[in-house]
Amino acid sequence: MAKLSPFPVITSRRELFALLPCFFFFLSSSLAASGGGSIRDLLRNYGLPGGLLPNSVESFAHDPSSGLLKVRLDYPCYARYGDGLAYFESEVRGNLSYGALRGVVGWSQEELFLWLPVKGIVVTDPTSGVILVDIGVARKRLPVSVFEEPPECRPPGEEAAARVGLFGRREGPLQAR
Repeated sequence: MAKLSPFPVITSRRELFALLPCFFFFLSSSLAASGGGSIRDLLRNYGLPGGLLPNSVESFAHDPSSGLLKVRLDYPCYARYGDGLAYFESEVRGNLSYGALRGVVGWSQEELFLWLPVKGIVVTDPTSGVILVDIGVARKRLPVSVFEEPPECRPPGEEAAARVGLFGRREGPLQAR
């Protein structure tokens, strides 16, 4: 009686070449998520500042063919960039391309007592030292230097500590309540 192998046998080169794209996708995603590189390195390789996301990144996965970037944080949190305050959900997603992170989900920015979702981040001219933050109704121009180092991430119970100097403002984004 013939012994059956638990592994499928690839009988032709065509089957092998059909499986190669899947192999490279899983390899690149697992390398990114397992420490094959840091999120800071990935962002810098795509022309963005390394401190764009807070310091509480637990893991991330990036699919270079589609640009999809999924970042998992240890917990939802507040982070301060310069004089602005941001709120991050436990998962932040977007489409990463050179100089831009578009279609962002899971990131809000406080503007004039309101929490507005960040739709995208763009560095149009690296020599200008300016980064554009698209908050839907407007684009905010900030110095790239604000995003060089990842900010400290404070859990929602500690948002008061993240708000130093913001007396009298709202407690946080509506979706975080």
